[in-house]
Amino acid sequence: MRIGELSNRAGIPVPTIKYYLREGLLPAGELTSPNQAQYGERHVHRLKLVRALLDTGGLSIASARSVLASIDAPDVSLHETLGVAQQAVSPPPTGCAGPQWQLALAEADAWVRRRGWQVRPGSPAGSSLAHLLLTLRDLGQDGLLGLLDEYAAAAERLAAAEVDVLGRRTGDPDHLVEGVVLGTVLGDALLAAMHRLACEDASQRAFGAAAAERAALG
Repeated sequence: MRIGELSNRAGIPVPTIKYYLREGLLPAGELTSPNQAQYGERHVHRLKLVRALLDTGGLSIASARSVLASIDAPDVSLHETLGVAQQAVSPPPTGCAGPQWQLALAEADAWVRRRGWQVRPGSPAGSSLAHLLLTLRDLGQDGLLGLLDEYAAAAERLAAAEVDVLGRRTGDPDHLVEGVVLGTVLGDALLAAMHRLACEDASQRAFGAAAAERAALG
């Protein structure tokens, strides 16, 4: 198919496809003339994957490029691919320095060890945790800090279930690698959406009736 048909199949404008080609997010088509190229089903699938990473996952172009390169690399292990995906969704915190930041890093590291998690030193997610600990403490939200083990227990159950699903996949190894990436990038987005929905439900159950009663009386 030519680029116009590719655009129609993927639902993505031709200028956007050309931009993805220039940025290295989409492999080049097969040249049939100096100004014409043919594209196949793998290009349709890759475009859907790119849009998922950028639009749903919220990755930057640079982060998406790194993730896609890890998917395409033949000798990269699943665990290494997971690391690349985690790096993409956990950009290093900005403006963090000084003694308080070092204490927060040490606290996050100690907490991870206490949970018995096997995490590589310098994990980007560890820095994200340290930044969250520091921010919550600065805002006096110690009650939320007391929920860390609740968050951890839920995360452990979810991570174990995801790994189990991936471990039972057979067939196309590329599909498995994509599953590792999407489980990280889109899994974060899915969990955030579920969390917000659950919070709205819990708030309605706890406070909604009282608010409705006050509105009716007032």
